[in-house]
Parts: sequence; C-alpha cells; structure tokens
Amino acid sequence: MSDKETLSVYAARADEYAALAAADRQSNPALAAFTRALPEEAEVLDLGSGPGAAAAAMARAGLRATAWDPVPEMVTLAARNEGVNAEQKSFDDLTCTACYDGIWASFSLLHAPREDFPRYLAAIARALRPGGVFHIGMKTGTGSKRDKIGRLYTYYTTNELSGLLETAGFTVSEVTTGEDAGLDGVIAPWVRIIARA
Repeated sequence: MSDKETLSVYAARADEYAALAAADRQSNPALAAFTRALPEEAEVLDLGSGPGAAAAAMARAGLRATAWDPVPEMVTLAARNEGVNAEQKSFDDLTCTACYDGIWASFSLLHAPREDFPRYLAAIARALRPGGVFHIGMKTGTGSKRDKIGRLYTYYTTNELSGLLETAGFTVSEVTTGEDAGLDGVIAPWVRIIARA
C-alpha cells in the first residue's frame, strides 16, 4: 500500500488509532476464533498491523506474532507490545513461501488498489503453510473513494470478496457481517472472512 495521503493520515493519528484498536481487540470474537484455529506456538503475521493490538493479543495467547505496517509511527507502537516482532513492511514485501501458519489482515487490505488486490491475495495464499488460516476484514460496498479524513478505500461486496479468495486458492470457512464506526467516526458496513489455504 503506497497511497501517500492514506499513510500520512495514519502517521498523524497513530495514537488515536491505537486507542480505537485497543478497545476493539478487547471484545473481538473474530480474533478469538482466529487464534483458536491455530496450533500452539503457530507463526502468525499481522499484515497491516497498525499499532499491533491484534498481534499483542496473539502473542499473549502463545502464538509467535510478527506485525508488519508501512507507517513508522505504527511500527513504533507495535514494537512496544511484549512478544511482538514489529517490522516496517508493506503488502509488497510478502514474498516468502509456506512461512506462516496464520495471516491476519484486519481492515488493512481495503487500502490496496483494486488492480493489486488479486496478487496480494495470491501472495498471502503462497505465504501460508498448507491448511493455514487467513482472516480478512473489509468494509463492504462498490468502487473506490477517500473517506472524510483522506484515506483511500477500495470496496467489495461479500460475494465478490469470497469469489476473489476462492480464485486465489482459499476455501472460505466463516463469514461474519456487521457495521461499526472507524477512525473517521462514520458507521460503515463490513465483512470478516476466515479462510483456509
């Protein structure tokens, strides 16, 4: 993800986003389900981790957690979490094969341009070990636009996203929908999908 305006919003509001993320992680059933689906001491990647709240929860659950984010301010916050290996990396840096048991991408890939999205899903599928668990959270809708604070979003319908995952080689196992307010304060619909490589 290389949209400079989106990255600058997260850099400027890192502490505010960290507070929002911490509150969400306190009662996130998707994160609990993802963690339960993995073996003890599994290697997991929080892709587009922000301040690393999810990676921290995974580490507390006994998983070996790595957090990647392209924003230096977010990486600094993620590195403060005990047991989390935080690195400044983007989606394009995921080039390994069969190196993770689980990959968590919670509302991060929605900032990827539509033309890049299929290759990112393919890279995630390749990076997971056989049977590996992938969680993706996305806001739902159509088209692309900036929110009121300047972040660029690409939207998909639930069926469209499920189809893209299947094309990338995943088997969709769980779909959850809802709506919440994000950093911009706007309530928006979302989907969370857990899939297997």
